Amino acid sequence: MQLLVLPGDGIGPEITAATLAVLHAAADASGVVLEVEQRDIGLKSLAEQGTTLPEAVLDAIPGADGVILGPVSHYDYPAGMPNPSAALRTRFALYANIRPCRSRAGLSILRKPMDLVIVRENTEGFYADRSMHAGPGEFMPDADSAFAIRKITAAACARVTRAACEIAMGRSKRVTAVHKANVLKLTDGLFLREVRKVAAEFPDLTLDEVIVDAAAALLIRSPERFDVIVTTNMFGDILSDEASELSGSLGLGGSINQGDAICVAQAQHGSAPDIQGQGIANPTSLILSAAMLLDWQARRSGDAALGACGRRVEAAVESVLADPAKRTRDVGGPLGTQAFADAVIAAIRGQQA
Repeated sequence: MQLLVLPGDGIGPEITAATLAVLHAAADASGVVLEVEQRDIGLKSLAEQGTTLPEAVLDAIPGADGVILGPVSHYDYPAGMPNPSAALRTRFALYANIRPCRSRAGLSILRKPMDLVIVRENTEGFYADRSMHAGPGEFMPDADSAFAIRKITAAACARVTRAACEIAMGRSKRVTAVHKANVLKLTDGLFLREVRKVAAEFPDLTLDEVIVDAAAALLIRSPERFDVIVTTNMFGDILSDEASELSGSLGLGGSINQGDAICVAQAQHGSAPDIQGQGIANPTSLILSAAMLLDWQARRSGDAALGACGRRVEAAVESVLADPAKRTRDVGGPLGTQAFADAVIAAIRGQQA
């Protein structure tokens, strides 16, 4: 499998190195050959090449079997410099951001267990950098007024719903569409129209519809109500962060940006420049995201060894997290970035014993 690795900013290079060490161990144990190409983006490429996203990086993506994207500090970029995360999603139509959230003993703050997947539309919505063909999606006609445009299209709603329904058919066959159609009657009305249309193609599937503020409350009170959630971009961004924190930590959830032919693994959290270089960042989210990437490619290519490799990584991470003495500091343990990766690698090798 050919991987293109973009370490990013802040803690990105540290957690990327830890992730690659884990992947190589799992690949060796699974009979998988990994070929890794690494390229610079973000602040490093800005300093060296004058841009946060070199065109050569974009040209390399279609030729890779998968991409691992580290966190980026796009808030710190000069005006006009692209956010690599958003640019990859729109350029390559990575329309589904898939984020599993599962409670772990001793880490979840919920009274009832959570085990769900949030499928978030990834290419439009209330995000100013992906709503317009040209120019920003927000503007100020005067110094004291600011406006933002929310773009919702039938095609984007349909394709993200189909991705959610396909995931649900492999789980409990339940999909919940989260919306605010009582207020956003046109945009979320269009979203619901397409959700209902696509869901009807899956006769064994149960479709539920919940207003977003109620969904935010139900994630706390009754998380067992949900299995697969499909929603628009900003609602999905907020709800998936909430669900990850409730189930354990934002640093523990995997995430992929999935298109029809390209998939990008990306941690759920940001670049955390305040702890950069200290060796204490939690690499779990990126490691599990990489495991999801392996599974995506396995399903697409029919390569059973890749699927086994991804499951090996996930099982090793879960076994390490189950031991409080092997957790990273942000979730109450004593370990740093590399020590956690070493513990996961040891667990992978222990699977063979």
